[in-house]
Amino acid sequence: MYKPARITALPDEPTLDEIRAFLAPHIAEEAVFDGWGEEALENAAGAHGVDTDVARLAYSGGAVDMVDAWISNIDVRMIEAYPQEKLADMKIRERIRVLVEFRLDAVTGTKEALRSATAIMANPRNAMRTAKTSWRSADLMWRLAGDTATDYNHYTKRTILSGVYSSTVMVFLGDESDDHIETKEFLSRRLDNVMQFEKVKYQFLKNSKNRPSLTRFLGRLRYPAR
Repeated sequence: MYKPARITALPDEPTLDEIRAFLAPHIAEEAVFDGWGEEALENAAGAHGVDTDVARLAYSGGAVDMVDAWISNIDVRMIEAYPQEKLADMKIRERIRVLVEFRLDAVTGTKEALRSATAIMANPRNAMRTAKTSWRSADLMWRLAGDTATDYNHYTKRTILSGVYSSTVMVFLGDESDDHIETKEFLSRRLDNVMQFEKVKYQFLKNSKNRPSLTRFLGRLRYPAR
C-alpha cells in the first residue's frame, strides 16, 4: 500500500522529501490568504525555520508540487485515522463514505486553499499530474476499505471513485449549509449510484460466464480436449 510520509518535526539535517512533507500543511494554511505561490512558500518556510532557498528547491515544480504534497499529507492523516481494522465492521459503502468525509473534514479550515488548489490541478498543463494524484488517493481509499481486486475491477473502482470524489469536492466548495449537509447528501446519492452499478456489473459478469464465448470456442478448435 502506498504510504506517504508525514513529518511533524524536522530532523537536524532534513532531506528535501522531509522538508516537502513537513511544510505542505503549513503552506496550505498560508495559501488560504495568499494562494499557492511564492508568498505562501516564503511565509511557511520563515515561520518554521526552513531556509527559503531550500524550500524552493523542495518544491521545484512550483504550485503543483505544493498541492501534491498537501494531498499526500491528507492521505497519511487518513491512514492514521482509519486503519483497515477500524473499518472492518462497516459495509463497503460506509467505509468509502467515512473516508471521503474525513478528507473533506480535513480541509474544512482551509477551504480557500482547496479552491485555489482545485483550479491549479484543473489546468490542462497539470492534467497528467492531476490524474496521477487523484488515482493515488482513490487507490488508497479502496485499499483501506479492504479491496483486493487485481483484475479490471481494480481500475474501474478507482476511476469511478476518483469521479465521485472530484464531483463531491466541487459541491463542498460551494456548500454553505450547516455541517456541510448538502455535500454529505450529495455524496450519499453518488455512492448509492456506485453501489447499484457494482451490483449490476457483478450480475452481468456472473451471467456472462455461462454464455457462449467465441474466444473459448476458437480456443477449443485450436487446442481440442484430449
